Amino acid sequence: MDFNVFITSLTQVIITLLFIIPGFILCKWKKESANHLATLSRILVYICGPCMIVSSFIGMGEFKWEDFKNMGIFFAISLLLQALFILVLFLIFKNRISDAKYRIFTIGSVMGNVGYFGLPLVSMLVSDPIVSVYSCLYVCSMNIIVFTFGVYALTLEKKYMSVKEALINPSVIGLVIALILYFTGFYRIKGTDETPIIFGKALFDAIALLGKTTTPICMIVLGVRLATVDFLKLFKRPFVYLTILTKMIIFPAFCYFTVRYIPFLNYSFKASILILSATPCAAIVLNLAEMHHKEEELSANTVLLTTLVSFITIPLMALLLNV
Repeated sequence: MDFNVFITSLTQVIITLLFIIPGFILCKWKKESANHLATLSRILVYICGPCMIVSSFIGMGEFKWEDFKNMGIFFAISLLLQALFILVLFLIFKNRISDAKYRIFTIGSVMGNVGYFGLPLVSMLVSDPIVSVYSCLYVCSMNIIVFTFGVYALTLEKKYMSVKEALINPSVIGLVIALILYFTGFYRIKGTDETPIIFGKALFDAIALLGKTTTPICMIVLGVRLATVDFLKLFKRPFVYLTILTKMIIFPAFCYFTVRYIPFLNYSFKASILILSATPCAAIVLNLAEMHHKEEELSANTVLLTTLVSFITIPLMALLLNV
């Protein structure tokens, strides 16, 4: 078995996790506070996230119908796999679903830190530039699940389901802008001497730079959160380990082996499905829990612990690519 993929993914995950340290130190040093995280989170959601999506499409270069078809298939399959897994869990625990911890488990087992954590990782493992676009499409499909089935699974109230928020949010807006640029090739406009127009290139370089800040900022925010929790309490909720097992092992294995033997899907597609579904729980799980006052501590523990254990679970899951 080729262990290069294990070493590469292990290295990239560790590098990503190292960004937690500055946030942790700043908070412990009283130079940063969790009270300030809302501002950083908004910057991530409304500025850096959309820029990440736009820059991923710019990296694709010239528009190709084959690539566009694969993007559509990836979006549909990622949406279907997430919805199906949540539905199965919801049905399995339907007799216990009145207990909020089972509802946190249901959505926490699917919602992953795909954009901020998964995109740089899958881009490192697979040289095909389309994998960055796959990551962004996965984020958009996850947002649709979050604001519809995800919110209902957490609250058991249909009034909180919002098709508007599912379809009109920063990620989708970023996707629309990215698709327009990808279709039109605006960012490839040449000057009279057949060189890229300087202002246009500088603008898109700036967008790409903002997009690249998503992962460091996200991890720094997580480091600040980690500095505010009681480590003993962090490991004292046995139920969180069930979520770790499901989110980091069972769900990605389910996603990968669902697409593994479909002949018309290539390696980049299958690798992206596996790695992106194996990412740790997304902060949106904690955000939803805080908004609706449902097991906030369990949600925080789940996000933090899945992130911390990802340094070993993701490289192990990546070995499936050799199967």
